[in-house]
Amino acid sequence: MTTRGTTTGTTTDVVRAPRSGPLAQVSVRTRITVVISLLTAIAMAGAGGLVYALESARIERAVNEQIDQEIAEFRELRVDPNTGDPFDDVGRRLNVFLTRNVPDDDEMLVSYVGGEFIERSANRYGQEFLDEPGYQGAVEAGVTDGGTEIIQSDRYGEVWVTVVPVRNAQSSGALILVNFLADEHEELERTLRTYALVALLSLGLIATIAGFQSGRLLAPLRVLEETARDITTTDLSRRIPEQGNDDITALTRTINLMLERLDSGFSDQRRFLDDAGHELKTPLTVLRGHLELLDPEDPDEVRETRDLLLAESDRMSRLVGDLIVLAKTRRPDFLAPAPVDVGALTPALLATARGLGDRDWQLDAVADGTVTVDEQRITQAVLQLADNAVKHTDPGDTIAIGSALAGGTLRLWVRDTGPGVPHRHRAAIFERFGRGDVRAGDEGFGLGLSIVRAIAEAHGGSVTVGDADPPGARFELVLPTHAEEASPWPRS
Repeated sequence: MTTRGTTTGTTTDVVRAPRSGPLAQVSVRTRITVVISLLTAIAMAGAGGLVYALESARIERAVNEQIDQEIAEFRELRVDPNTGDPFDDVGRRLNVFLTRNVPDDDEMLVSYVGGEFIERSANRYGQEFLDEPGYQGAVEAGVTDGGTEIIQSDRYGEVWVTVVPVRNAQSSGALILVNFLADEHEELERTLRTYALVALLSLGLIATIAGFQSGRLLAPLRVLEETARDITTTDLSRRIPEQGNDDITALTRTINLMLERLDSGFSDQRRFLDDAGHELKTPLTVLRGHLELLDPEDPDEVRETRDLLLAESDRMSRLVGDLIVLAKTRRPDFLAPAPVDVGALTPALLATARGLGDRDWQLDAVADGTVTVDEQRITQAVLQLADNAVKHTDPGDTIAIGSALAGGTLRLWVRDTGPGVPHRHRAAIFERFGRGDVRAGDEGFGLGLSIVRAIAEAHGGSVTVGDADPPGARFELVLPTHAEEASPWPRS
């Protein structure tokens, strides 16, 4: 993977190259199907191996129990059933045992006396097995001390040969217990072959279902991808269909909310640029017109034009400053919230506002408590409201500032005894470049109240306008008292 970093100031944008290789060309649906199939195959193989191990242990346990049972029965045979006397002949005892015991199909009993073969039980295994070198070696090895030896025969498979030595004062011999496990193993292998066939069919069915179901579950992602591909920076109005109530639906809903915010942001940006361009065009036209008509030979005209251009430049500077403030309201670092004592803030706001004009400044109410806000921005908003009140009142009119805390909400208001705001203008005055009734000498741009609204909404609050008592206008900031209640992004 290659990366390319572009650093500007303290911000670093890292661009990652698209993934390459075989895995990048495999769809998520295929990956899910392969993973599910692989895990299922591992689980089935593990289950088959476990069954084989358990059944093999069961077979060995059954053979051991069978051998122990035969040995116990042989040792209990100490008296000749025909005479009632103890056996004094090893050959006679072995003959009676072989005569009275009927071996299983996979078992053979053989007797030796003095190292010579005497007889064997009747079963499907004949003399050919007794001629096997492996069998003879096992008998020779255990004829003295006894024991069980497992041999592998090409013809008979796995065979257990157990030698039980028999001795008395007159003679010696041995009882040979031969257990053939080929049938048991063959049955187990046949069962496992059937299991493997069923497992393969089940694996194919599971892979098919996994592929179908994963495709169905991922269908919203394909719709999301197609819609996102069709969305451009000039058209963010499209939305992705929301179906179901799962994680993918939650992702779709989140992306739709993101698109809605982006669409609103781009719309505001376009409107902002259109309005800013329109407002900047007028002072630039004025500047150009006066410069074109300027007679450089007339000192009085040059002086008059210079004063006019400086005034227009100051006016443009104020406009650009307001535009910069509005542009910053969309940034996450626009606010720096901190605990603020409302009881100290309210009188300070009134003291600062007194310098805005010759009015009857009053303090309505002072709240007692601490809130988490950006004190600088709140001061900016209240002073903007106070400046707006000064523009719409006359010397001697009353302008009052007050605050109140109740129910987790801070209210800061500025009221005046001016003409008030007509209902038809109350919505428009908070829009960018929106203005109501303009008094003579008001050189504002209609950005002040939109800045106040942006500051309030950045705190997660709002600004309203209503009628005051006594008659006039009352502008009120309504803000949450805690930082976690404030929204870091202004609402559209």
